[in-house]
Amino acid sequence: MPIFGGKETSVFEAMDAHLDAVMESLVAFRALMEAYLEGDLEKAKAFEREVSELESKADTLRRSIETMLYEGAFLPTNRGDYVRLSELIDQVADAAESASHTLILAKPRVPGELKDEILKLVDAAIETYSLLVKAVKALNDDVDGAISLSKAVEDSEELADGVEYDVKAKVFESETITTYAKIIWNQILTKIGDIADRAEDASDQVMLVGIKRRG
Repeated sequence: MPIFGGKETSVFEAMDAHLDAVMESLVAFRALMEAYLEGDLEKAKAFEREVSELESKADTLRRSIETMLYEGAFLPTNRGDYVRLSELIDQVADAAESASHTLILAKPRVPGELKDEILKLVDAAIETYSLLVKAVKALNDDVDGAISLSKAVEDSEELADGVEYDVKAKVFESETITTYAKIIWNQILTKIGDIADRAEDASDQVMLVGIKRRG
């Protein structure tokens, strides 16, 4: 059962919408990456615009959450924790948008032999965020579950880190990728890894909120 009601319930509903908007931006980002890796630049550019639009949508939802909090949802001592959580969740969409802009602006040559490896990193980052979504949604009715899921986010982020390291190593070891492309791909892969990193940052905040709630 939900622990809260009234204004608090409205905040959790808005947070659910925020989480969904960020996930939509990640789905669009994956589609962008897939299109670019397949050589369809125009399709990738269309998805870049979609990622930006969804990031803006997420940002608007974040501001609405903050407004609700400062209008009286939750005790004053707890409001800052939820404001911080919404900010950290929003940074996941920011990371996806940053990666998409770098890719489309720089247009590095596609390392054909590493297409699957790059998409594997994207999927690992999205999986980390998926676990964060479950952790945040559990805060309203299952604090222990939220804490457990926040630990799972940390484990998933470590796996994503390993994938990021492996694909970067293959990029730099490649004899077919130019130095310019290596530099750009290193930046892009770092930004993709940032999606998982920001999800982990948010999961730390989930754990903090959960521990405070559990007392």
